[in-house]
Amino acid sequence: MSMSRVLNLLLIIVGGLIAIYAKAGVDQNQYLLIGGIVILMIGVYRISKNIPSKNDQESPSNKDE
Repeated sequence: MSMSRVLNLLLIIVGGLIAIYAKAGVDQNQYLLIGGIVILMIGVYRISKNIPSKNDQESPSNKDE
């Protein structure tokens, strides 16, 4: 596993845990919840950048046109 993938996975896990911890208490800390969600979304964004789009590939039927 490359270092980038490990970092992305770590960001998602840590962000999710922080968000769950902030939400679990009766007296929830909104800033901690927002910070956890931001970290989670950064990890998801970094992973989604590496996933190729379906529209980037040419379909075989469109090559002749």
